[in-house]
Amino acid sequence: MKLLSTGKGRTTCSYFLPGNESIVYASTHKADDNCPPTPDREKIKKYVWPLYPSFEIYYADLQGNITKQLTDNNFYDAEATVSPDGKKVVFTSTRSGDIELYTMNVDGSDLKQVTDGLGYDGGAFFTPNSKQLIFRASRPKTPEAIQEYKDLLAQDLVAPTNMELYICDIDGSNLKQITNLGKANWAPFMHPSGEKVIFSSNHKSERGFPFNLYMINIDGTGLEQITFDKTFDSFPMFSFDGKKLVFASNRNNGGTRDTNVFIADWVE
Repeated sequence: MKLLSTGKGRTTCSYFLPGNESIVYASTHKADDNCPPTPDREKIKKYVWPLYPSFEIYYADLQGNITKQLTDNNFYDAEATVSPDGKKVVFTSTRSGDIELYTMNVDGSDLKQVTDGLGYDGGAFFTPNSKQLIFRASRPKTPEAIQEYKDLLAQDLVAPTNMELYICDIDGSNLKQITNLGKANWAPFMHPSGEKVIFSSNHKSERGFPFNLYMINIDGTGLEQITFDKTFDSFPMFSFDGKKLVFASNRNNGGTRDTNVFIADWVE
């Protein structure tokens, strides 16, 4: 195991560039050596994610040297992934006043806003052909839900408790909702065939947990449960050849909240 980030601030959302010689990730280290404060969920009385404005997106080599800074502002910029053809980066930002998806070339040029619907858009991955984006999104509808969303956003927070999966072309066109299950459906990743998506969901849970892995066709049909854990399974990703599945889980941790990485053979 080797540390590739600076060891300062808070770091998230690392992803290999094609060629496996460099990575992209988000970090707050430029603003402060210390980690930004964690939200007081007892005071807020909701499960929330922080949207730290000090997150910026960086490239680094496999020796941990930062080779380029891709964003530089006072907005949340994180959740970056790279297209399989190596041409584009997609990421989530609050620079519009909402939480939207953006794309840019891998050198940081040609920045374009992809989504514009009110709500959180994030966790995007490119489809295997690099032509579409699969992502998670919240879409508050009622006046109460909209107001709550805006109030949290004003505090650089988001409550990720109601999300569905969406797919669109990389320019934002042909937007389609894939799931309509309720609760939190998130962490989608495309099967190498480009026809199915694996994701994490708690839609069967009476309360927040457990989260299990599910697979669904990109047209919203054929929902299938993949894991049957009693705690938390999420962040699934396939190897490029489709033979391995890697995911994060709270299983086998002695009853703690520790999350570890697991790998399994994928058998169709």
